[in-house]
Amino acid sequence: MERRGLLKAALLASCLLVVCSGRVPTVIQQPSTTIYNSTLAKTLVEYAAAIYTADLTQLFTWTCDRCGDLIEGFEMMDIIVDVESCLEAYVGFASDINAVVVVFRGTQENSIQNWIEDLLWKQLDLDYPGMPEAMVHRGFYSAYHNTTIRDGIVSGIQKTQKLHGDVPIMVTGHSMGAAMASFCALDLVVNYGLDDVKLMTFGQPRVGNAAFASYLKRYLPHAIRVTNANDIVPHLPPYFSFFPQKTYHHFPREVWVHDVGLGSLVYTVEQICDDSGEDPACSRSVSGNSIQDHITYLGVSMHAEAWSSCRIVMDYAELRYKMDLHGNVVLSKQQQQSGLSNERRRHSAQ
Repeated sequence: MERRGLLKAALLASCLLVVCSGRVPTVIQQPSTTIYNSTLAKTLVEYAAAIYTADLTQLFTWTCDRCGDLIEGFEMMDIIVDVESCLEAYVGFASDINAVVVVFRGTQENSIQNWIEDLLWKQLDLDYPGMPEAMVHRGFYSAYHNTTIRDGIVSGIQKTQKLHGDVPIMVTGHSMGAAMASFCALDLVVNYGLDDVKLMTFGQPRVGNAAFASYLKRYLPHAIRVTNANDIVPHLPPYFSFFPQKTYHHFPREVWVHDVGLGSLVYTVEQICDDSGEDPACSRSVSGNSIQDHITYLGVSMHAEAWSSCRIVMDYAELRYKMDLHGNVVLSKQQQQSGLSNERRRHSAQ
C-alpha cells in the first residue's frame, strides 16, 4: 500500500515537471509488463464493443460502425443468438493477433439498472462440477453452460481452427458477457482440453467464491479482468472480507484503469493489481457507485445501439441462417459459402 502510494506520488511529480496544464494522454503502468498487454486490451475492448451492434447483418459482414480501427479486417465465423435467454456471442479469426476471438454480449442499457439491483442479492447457489468447495452463481453458470451458446461457441472455434490452424483462443466480454466469458474460457481448458486459451474481460461482476477463483487461476493463470474507475459492477455481488470462504471472490488478475492527478493535470493509470483477486489498493479502494464508468472502457463506448436487446435485426433475404424451434439463430460463414456454392451449381446447370 505504502509503496504504491509513493509510486503514484513520484509519477505525478515527474508529470508536473513536464507538463504545466491540460490532460496528459500517456498511460502509465507498473513494471510487470509481462502480465498485462495494454495494446491487446485496447484491441479486445473494441471486439467487446462491436457485439452491441443492433443489426446482425452489419455485424456478420463486419461493416458496422464499430468494426473498424484496431479490429478492421476481422473474419467472422459464427454469430450465436439465444433468443429464449436473450444472449449473444460471436466467433471469428483476427489475423493481426493471429487468434480465434470469442466475444460475449453484456447486459443492455434498458435492463442494466434492474440487473445491477439483482446482483446485490445473488447467492452462491451452485457447486461447480468437479471442483470441491467451488461455488458459483447458478444464473451466470447456466447462461453459458445450459443454453445454445456453448455448443455454438465450440463449433465456431473448431471451424475457425480448421481453417487457420491451431492458433490461440482469446475469450472476452463486457458486463454479463464478461461473466459468461470466464465460464467459457475455463470450460474450453478443463472440459475440451484446449491449449493456449486466454481470458481478458471488462467490467466483470464476481461469479464465484474463493475456491472457484483458485481453480480458475490454476487453469487460466494469465487471466485479466480490466476494471474502470468507479464502475459499480466489479463490486457486485458484494465481497465480505469477514467471511472470506463463504462470500463471492474475484479471480486474479485485476487491472484497474483510473485517473490520477491534480486539477486540470490528469493522467490515466492502468494499475496492475496483486494476485489475490481482491487487491484492496485497486478498485476496492473506491466506492464503486458509477454506472457511467461501466459503459465506457479504455475510451470505448459499450452502449448498445438498440434498446430492444432480444429482438433480432438482420436482412433475412441477404443472409443464410439456422433457426431452431425456439427462434434461436446461428449465422455461420460456412452456411454462406455453402449457399454460394449451391447458387453457382444452379447457374452452371442452366
